[in-house]
Amino acid sequence: MQHNTVLSSKDNVNIKRYQKLAASKRERYADGLFVLEGVRLVQDALLEQAQLECLMVTESALEKYPAFLAQADLREVRLLVISNELGAKIAQTEQPQGVFALCRMPRQEDYQPVLYRGGHFLMLHQLQDPGNLGMILRTADALGIDGVFLCGCCDVYSPKVIRATMGSVFRVPLWQEPDTDRLLCRMQAAGVHTYAAVIDPDARELRSCDFNGSAAVMIGNEGSGIPAQLADACDTRLTIRMQGHINSLNAAMAAGIILWELQGGQV
Repeated sequence: MQHNTVLSSKDNVNIKRYQKLAASKRERYADGLFVLEGVRLVQDALLEQAQLECLMVTESALEKYPAFLAQADLREVRLLVISNELGAKIAQTEQPQGVFALCRMPRQEDYQPVLYRGGHFLMLHQLQDPGNLGMILRTADALGIDGVFLCGCCDVYSPKVIRATMGSVFRVPLWQEPDTDRLLCRMQAAGVHTYAAVIDPDARELRSCDFNGSAAVMIGNEGSGIPAQLADACDTRLTIRMQGHINSLNAAMAAGIILWELQGGQV
């Protein structure tokens, strides 16, 4: 693989751009780009035909991952080689591999036709923990969910969320819809039965819900859950019955249990 001179200056325009995109949501959405770090993430991006604008590897990574770099070369991704010291400076992981990339955000298509085709969906309302969001997307990927809607959540393209998805961000159909009321109206118009996951003994027990048709479940904010008016706007309020003195679960854990039931306990 051909490459240019090794970059070693922290003031290099490519390095500064990477750091700005890693640090700022505003910069990410202004440029339509987000950052990737690590062989696994970049490899998943290549496998799923994500649009990589630039690949940066350290001198040691250049020697360590020849097969992976050949794969990037076949896609004609622009390669920059940076010094090991510079790689350590821009890394955000505990054990950096010296592989970094700039990836273009996928174009968001209109989701209304998808709803009319039916399926099982997840609505996430104002989730703010990057680890929770990433884990939920991994679970949705594992269980074959037809789409996830993000309504006022933390930035799915932040480095923390991207790392937590372990590549699932490239495989799960995603839509960002800030207007949750509009999303519910569109779902109901398309015949998608909507469920609100709540902590309420009077709500319907999860295992008694019939998910045979087209369905979507809403998971709320980690601290405050789903606002009452949104829960009431859903067709059915569901809950996970718990034993002992436990009255709530971590959002990602609750989502995992619900998604398993939503998919009929089958992968």
